[in-house]
Amino acid sequence: MSTPNVSQAAASEPSLATVRALVRAYQAFSSYSETFVRQYDLTSAQFDVVATLGNTQGMSMGDIGEKTLITKGTLTGVVDRLERKGLVTRETPPENRRSVIVQLTLAGQQVFEQVFPAHIGDIKQHLEPLDPSEMELLRVLLNRIQTLF
Repeated sequence: MSTPNVSQAAASEPSLATVRALVRAYQAFSSYSETFVRQYDLTSAQFDVVATLGNTQGMSMGDIGEKTLITKGTLTGVVDRLERKGLVTRETPPENRRSVIVQLTLAGQQVFEQVFPAHIGDIKQHLEPLDPSEMELLRVLLNRIQTLF
């Protein structure tokens, strides 16, 4: 009988099954979320920016990038498209000419007020089968995984 080689042992590592489950859960959520926000003529990245700017006086591009996890190069294009749709404006503050502040327009605020609660309500409905202790455990475990990397 032959002994398993290193790659066979790696393929049967229990952590691989955990990572696969995590990735599949994320992919399922991401696909569902993308379909949901498309109903409102937004991409997931556009929705993320609108949701991040909602209930604020605006943010710098750097702050938006940190809060949304959208890369700087991608973020510029996302904000460009939101600006063309009339949902955001950009302003350069006189005290810091190197910074750009992005704000929702009135139309952008209206989109936020329509889409954000609808999306949160939809997510809540999908997660209702989990009881509060399961939700807390999931949150703790996901935060722990994040700190491990």
